[in-house]
Amino acid sequence: MMLQLTMHLHVYKRVDLTAFVRLTCAQTTCKCLSFQPCWPSASDFSDLASILSQPLIRPSPPASACYPPSHPSGNCTDVLSRLDDGPWRDNLPGAMQSINFESFTFDNGTIDACYYNTTQGYSCDQGNIPIIGVDARTVADIQAGLSFAAKHNLKLVIKNTGHDYLGRSMARGGFMLWTHNLKNITYNEHFVQEGAPPNSQTYQALTLGAGVQWREAYTAANHYGRVVVGGISSGGSVGAAGGWILGGGHSMLSPRYGLGVDNVLQFILVLASGEYVTANAYQHEDLFWALRGGGGGTFGVVVSVTYSTHDKLPFTSISLSVNFSTAAIAQNVTTEYFAMLPELSNAGWGGYASMSPAGLMALNFASNDSVAQGNATISSFLARVQAAIPNPGDFGVLPQSFPSFYDAYLAFFNTTGQVGGTNELFTRLLSLEIAKDQPEKVAKAALGVSTGVSFNFVAGGAVSRVDPDSAGLNPAWRKAVGLLNSGISWNEGTPTAEIDRLRKQAASDLEVLDTVSPNSGTYFNEASLYEKDFKTTFFGSHYAQLKSIKHKYDNDDLFLVAEGVGSDDWNKSLTCRL
Repeated sequence: MMLQLTMHLHVYKRVDLTAFVRLTCAQTTCKCLSFQPCWPSASDFSDLASILSQPLIRPSPPASACYPPSHPSGNCTDVLSRLDDGPWRDNLPGAMQSINFESFTFDNGTIDACYYNTTQGYSCDQGNIPIIGVDARTVADIQAGLSFAAKHNLKLVIKNTGHDYLGRSMARGGFMLWTHNLKNITYNEHFVQEGAPPNSQTYQALTLGAGVQWREAYTAANHYGRVVVGGISSGGSVGAAGGWILGGGHSMLSPRYGLGVDNVLQFILVLASGEYVTANAYQHEDLFWALRGGGGGTFGVVVSVTYSTHDKLPFTSISLSVNFSTAAIAQNVTTEYFAMLPELSNAGWGGYASMSPAGLMALNFASNDSVAQGNATISSFLARVQAAIPNPGDFGVLPQSFPSFYDAYLAFFNTTGQVGGTNELFTRLLSLEIAKDQPEKVAKAALGVSTGVSFNFVAGGAVSRVDPDSAGLNPAWRKAVGLLNSGISWNEGTPTAEIDRLRKQAASDLEVLDTVSPNSGTYFNEASLYEKDFKTTFFGSHYAQLKSIKHKYDNDDLFLVAEGVGSDDWNKSLTCRL
């Protein structure tokens, strides 16, 4: 039986490519930007608009509503009150979830921006936001946008939700392809990949359009009595069929079911050539391999992703809160926490934690049939923690039961927050082996980070049981138990010199995390823009193969993102070839 959720339905059609006009980027060594003489004319944009299903979009800084009379549209009070509202922000083509990526910094340290804090006294400028783009609602819209960008040699930006910690979906002077409104959701109880031989395995599968977000995907999966492995964020603003999956896709469900890339059955996408293709285990197999962890915005424009789903089971959470009264207690308890993770991941548990010399907070989850497997590990850990805490008021634990993962998700993550501020991350995968054999070393490293550390318990278990070379994902993931992350932030208007000082401190803290990371590997979607060797850190031994596939499908580098495959052939701003 095939069921379809009627959300923002758009029909995807295969388009005759004989009329697809394309000029190669090799005609020049630099991309054309909106403030340069090479920028297309009004007539050129009018011709483009005539073949699109929607009017061209002209993204503006969300804070522009606070700058009358030069920017009179919008409601400033509404903008400021919804600053940390992810679902509100993701509906704005000019908004990023981390607002620092809406700003642009020149080489001399001058910042071009439209600040939400109007008391700074600055004018409202476009910043890092492209001035024009395509609101893609059909495959033909995507093809037309790509053809136009290639013909005029434009710096192309692909944006869905703006939930991007490396700012890859914005670019000053760029041309935006906005996929946020591709909202198809289809469930098929007997899905078979295109091109599969007769009598192949069938799957209970969920197909998600490029603009679907996890809050929508979880609701749909629950509607059909299923569970899908996906990202977790307050408000569910992360895209379910874009950068999350293309970078690997971690989840608190990953120790039980694997990463996002381990659950993908098929991609449908538009290539740089304009060709509309299917990539799976039977067609464009090399592209299917690369798309699973090789990076978003690199190989093509994804139209939809199909995921296998899992049975809906009762779900359990355990919340833990510990205050540290001494450094010795902090080291002791944090060591115990990391020591239990390898065994707990093998039992299918996952979750999140944060720690500093002041205390530890952890939230662990498991399906009920995994709870029994993990009970001995959890109980032993809690007993040791309780024994280490002299004041009973410094220790709290709360177990909760839920009918399903979806109910737990709504209870903990159906909120606002997590977005709307300045944010730059630095992260490292935590070695499964070191956590098991040297947990005290991990604790010392985590507690030694000046800004504190969060831990995404999203690997080990099922993740570690997958062949490291089965997908383009960095093989370091298969040797990890989760992701250590920290970051820096600052107030709007902070001088560039102070931001640079914070970045230097972050680089120093990152060296501490390197000591417990498998080959200094990390997650492409949650990392620093200032990696010393991004090719190894993000892609490991797979980089050369990924770059070969990149050249096969996009030899002219129409698709480029910061620290992505192929970006090493371009300057830092990705505007001129080296």
